[in-house]
Amino acid sequence: MTDKAVNIIGGGLAGCEAALYLSRRGVKVNLFEAKPVWRSAAHKSDNLAEIVCSNSLKSVLPTTASGALKNEIFHLGGTLLEIAKETAVPAGGALAVDREEFSSRVTERIKNSNNINIVSEVVERFDTDEVTLVCAGPVCHDKLASYIGELTGEQSLSFFDAAAPIITAESVDMDYAFFGARYGKGGDDYLNCPMSKDEYLAFYDALINAERAKDEVTGVFEGCMPVEVMASRGVDALRYGPLRPVGFDKKYYAVLQLRKENVFSTLYNLVGFQTNLKFGEQKRVFSMIPALKNMEIVRYGVMHRNTFINAPKAINADLRLKKYPNVFIAGQLCGVEGYVESIATGLVAAINAERFINGAATVIPPEETVIGALLRYIATPNSDFQPMNANFGILPSIGGKKADRKLAYYNRSDGAIQNFVKSALS
Repeated sequence: MTDKAVNIIGGGLAGCEAALYLSRRGVKVNLFEAKPVWRSAAHKSDNLAEIVCSNSLKSVLPTTASGALKNEIFHLGGTLLEIAKETAVPAGGALAVDREEFSSRVTERIKNSNNINIVSEVVERFDTDEVTLVCAGPVCHDKLASYIGELTGEQSLSFFDAAAPIITAESVDMDYAFFGARYGKGGDDYLNCPMSKDEYLAFYDALINAERAKDEVTGVFEGCMPVEVMASRGVDALRYGPLRPVGFDKKYYAVLQLRKENVFSTLYNLVGFQTNLKFGEQKRVFSMIPALKNMEIVRYGVMHRNTFINAPKAINADLRLKKYPNVFIAGQLCGVEGYVESIATGLVAAINAERFINGAATVIPPEETVIGALLRYIATPNSDFQPMNANFGILPSIGGKKADRKLAYYNRSDGAIQNFVKSALS
């Protein structure tokens, strides 16, 4: 064991996961967090591990890459998903959290750790000779982003991300809504707001012609697209996306789903309705959905810049910078997209940081695991690099019948991560 401290810049999901892992292993951590000194436009709370956009951490099902990734994090010794389970709200086959309670519990866990020293300051530059995990997130301070650009030798890329509105449950008109999950996956986890053809077409016309907060937004990420941008791709684009009217006992033309935002079921978010519309336009257009005609918005949808490095040119698959081996990059900044993906990279960066300071070789989970495949993806040369979510498409292909293939990916991942823990981490 070494007495060297590890510096972690950023108290988001990746940074907190990394700090808690290292702390449990007896490693001293200096956790640098800009809040409350400075907050980005996307952040509202002074707590650590603040969840900004959707409160869903996606599927837990073993037939999904997100479910496989969660299982891998469990075997690697992650903490944040356990806290997520403690603060979960019903969401069918997904893991969704009461975001305030989740953030509060993570903050409490960090503050109660004897090995973690929280430093509240804006980091603009840092000593590359010290072991440092940069987990500053996709909306980090401009000066830090600029410095990271200097270190990587590349201008930081960026795209725009969006969040959906949150409304009060009591403002939903239940004469036009019903509880239930698509295909019966969950009980009354979702509140469904159906539309007739005429209602949908009127809503669609208002949406595509509504005034946006920014005249022009470039570099929108496909995985978190503003609803108005998706709608502009065709009149039925939403009906094949967030408003798909399938999986219910009765036929509808379009259905918006609302997902619980907190454990008290007093707040709901509009699933898939990330938006860049002006606040007044959000109220006007979304109120055209019959169940939402009297909706009370407690948080409007917003867009914000997300920054990520050109990972294939800048970092190795172990998450270390190629030019500065003491520096690790984790979270969305390293080129993964998603909450659980960020947690996973923070965990791997912490594992490798501990090994590095103790003179051991860094490790990469097998390519048969989702996290291993993600790490190899972001480190592989790519002339048009874009952030990547967890998906089975980046794993080595597997044979068998199509109907059984997804579960086979999960089972192979499960075996591979357990063997990796026994052989490389024990």
